[in-house]
Amino acid sequence: MAETSDGRVWLITGTSSGLGRALAEAVVARGDRLVAAVRRPETNDDLVAEAPDRVKVVRTDVTSTKDVHEVVEAAAQGFGRIDAVVNNAGFGLLGGVEEATEDQIRSQLEVNTFGVFNVTRAVLPVLRAQRSGHIFMISSVAGQFGAPGLAWYDASKFALEGFSEALAAEVRPIGAKVTIIEPGNFRTKWAGDSMVMAAARIGDYAPSIDPVRALFSGLNGNQPGDPAKAAQTIIRMLDEPEPPLRLVLGGDALELIRQKLARQTAELDKWESVTFSTDFDKA
Repeated sequence: MAETSDGRVWLITGTSSGLGRALAEAVVARGDRLVAAVRRPETNDDLVAEAPDRVKVVRTDVTSTKDVHEVVEAAAQGFGRIDAVVNNAGFGLLGGVEEATEDQIRSQLEVNTFGVFNVTRAVLPVLRAQRSGHIFMISSVAGQFGAPGLAWYDASKFALEGFSEALAAEVRPIGAKVTIIEPGNFRTKWAGDSMVMAAARIGDYAPSIDPVRALFSGLNGNQPGDPAKAAQTIIRMLDEPEPPLRLVLGGDALELIRQKLARQTAELDKWESVTFSTDFDKA
């Protein structure tokens, strides 16, 4: 039985599996309305069957501005408003900077970064007109912490973080909010079937990259994060009057980010005198 809800409208990209799918299920169970933007609509047939009056599934490639504008229009026209936008579509590319092909690199950035830009730009006029709305950016611990073998994935998420931080300040006057979600390792297909492997392997990089490959191989299916719990947490953030700009999900992610910030602070302190030495001398 669906929970009581005010029937808010969610636009979620990438709902075929993983966190996007878990969130889509939670939104429908809550009684809210869902517009699912997904490359394979048939993966969401069960959600449509469960709530045909509250679920719209639109075949969407987030790298296509035409597709993106069509799904935003389907949400705004079909349900009259958009309360939450979840930029979730994305994938991981594992391999060294030299090991990935140009096509693989461009695909990584087109989906994870430019796809988010496309959706956000298309939805902003709707949020501006209604003077409300909450944009959730599904980033990653990789948006804060760079790891060997994930340079291109990290680049896509670091770009998303800076974009989102600036966007949050821009949209505040129109009543819209932005929250960057930074998950750690969650039990999804990200490290398994959804992971794209770089086309080549260069032996010189084995000492730095092979341990990362082994880590993900061993972790797949045993990740500590629960997607269903993450979905409920994101829904909760929509109810928060003052949600955080960044929300870390998972104890593993929190520990990695804290370690990175401690190293960064120590490095700033160590080189502080050099930093100040580049200023003009005081008169």
